Amino acid sequence: MLKYSSKKQFLNDKTILVTGAGDGIGKQAALTYAEYGATVILLGKTVKKLESVYDQIIAKGGNEPAIVPLDLKGATAKNYQDMANTIIDQFGCLDGLLHNASFLGHIGPFGQITEEDWHAVFQVNTHSQFLMTQALLPALKKAQNSSIIFTTSGLGLKGKAYWGPYAISKFATQGMMQVLADEYENTHIRFNCINPGPTHTALRSLAFPGENAKNLKTPEEIMDVYLYLMDSEESLDTGKTINAQ
Repeated sequence: MLKYSSKKQFLNDKTILVTGAGDGIGKQAALTYAEYGATVILLGKTVKKLESVYDQIIAKGGNEPAIVPLDLKGATAKNYQDMANTIIDQFGCLDGLLHNASFLGHIGPFGQITEEDWHAVFQVNTHSQFLMTQALLPALKKAQNSSIIFTTSGLGLKGKAYWGPYAISKFATQGMMQVLADEYENTHIRFNCINPGPTHTALRSLAFPGENAKNLKTPEEIMDVYLYLMDSEESLDTGKTINAQ
């Protein structure tokens, strides 16, 4: 587990986009980045949840966030391009991007995976990240230093029976991060993965309904690695997968 001590307000004047920002790790990351001075762009499919995070940031004296209501299951390349253009127009650049949103899909034997479920999982976990990253690269290039964080899983490091689409999508996420890190190795843009580990979130509860959540880390307890990879003075890492636990 990474040990990192962040400096107060080190994200001042930084703009960071967080997907899945309405709940779980994404919500906590958005609150944490705002606490350290960032202007956060909250992306998610449920407006009410995003508005709640917005209100919490404002109540704590953070910079006014932006809200982007977008369902990754149905989003198109044009949606991402329009978003990228708006970010450049409003903020000038993008300093950080946290790909946090994930879709679990059905857990079951490989022979019973439906085409519909396969496409739904890959649309959110892989295809949306491809389209979004590609669209946002010009905004990320305009920043002095920028960091892109993908979210992986232990299942993306070693496949496990019955986790077909989800596990395979996380292997694809690892590959996407490594390709980008290699392409941009000698630039100011960094690409890394975080494996959050077992964390008390709604997604985890769906996957392990009988699990005692009291034995799990909370999203707040794993935020050091999310801060570290956004710290351009402390982290030169690129192409790495870091375990949060």
